[in-house]
Amino acid sequence: MLKKSAWRLLTSLCMSVMAARTVAAGDTRVLIWDEQQPEQKSAYNKFLGETIGEWLSKQPGFQVRYGYLAMQSYGLDDASLDNTDVIVWWGHRKHAAVSPERAEAVTKRVLEGRLGFIGMHSSIHARPFLRLMEERAKQDALNQIPAEKRQHAQFEFLPSPPRGVAFEPQIDWQDSLCKLMRPSGWIAKWRADAKPGHIQTLLPEHPIAKGLPSRWSIPQTEMYDEPFHVPEPDSVIFEETWESGEHFRSGCTWAVGRGYVFYFRPGHETYPVFRQEENLRVIENAASWLIHNR
Repeated sequence: MLKKSAWRLLTSLCMSVMAARTVAAGDTRVLIWDEQQPEQKSAYNKFLGETIGEWLSKQPGFQVRYGYLAMQSYGLDDASLDNTDVIVWWGHRKHAAVSPERAEAVTKRVLEGRLGFIGMHSSIHARPFLRLMEERAKQDALNQIPAEKRQHAQFEFLPSPPRGVAFEPQIDWQDSLCKLMRPSGWIAKWRADAKPGHIQTLLPEHPIAKGLPSRWSIPQTEMYDEPFHVPEPDSVIFEETWESGEHFRSGCTWAVGRGYVFYFRPGHETYPVFRQEENLRVIENAASWLIHNR
């Protein structure tokens, strides 16, 4: 038989383990999805997604896992998604490599409020991001008709206009059929010349801006220029400018269905954008904001 002192020690250890499990159970479960382009190694010791994950893992309240193209189901199988609170998506050249089925699995969970979505940089062309922008465009259209007619509404997307044309919520209702513009995610122009971008915090009271300066610069980044072909965001937290005159809505949020989307623009896989603390903190804050909006 164990002595009382041994029982007390064993009980204490068990309680400590249970407490640790309780804390872990309350963590935000983040899945970082990354194409893992070989070019990333010119700017990062690890892959870009792993660099972000390393930062998040050092912050209290986060559990981090990874998904990438080479994995079965691209790391987006149902079991993985069902055990994820927030997905951070880095895509660049291989957006079409992710099957529509797996993209729809991500979209469905966001719409249901089970998953928060952070799109980064070129992920404006990722299948889940574009699907979520389509759903937001439909949502905006429904808000223009009486509530009793919404349940019978059907949608037809018109071809997107050429690049450089601003998104217009041109909505043509014919009985219960709505014809509207399909968000393409296109931008007017881009330039990968590694020149600095300058970020201004437009909404300093927003939780995603917590602890960030009113302005900061990114020494090397790719330039994106407006217009950005997506539905009007609910909030534009950051704006980015370049000395050559371009500007971009570089930190935006949308409510889509019961879920939320955040987009953060800075990047290019060959520049060390996400070795800079301010940019990493944006992702950290966004993940926290998304989980608190579930």
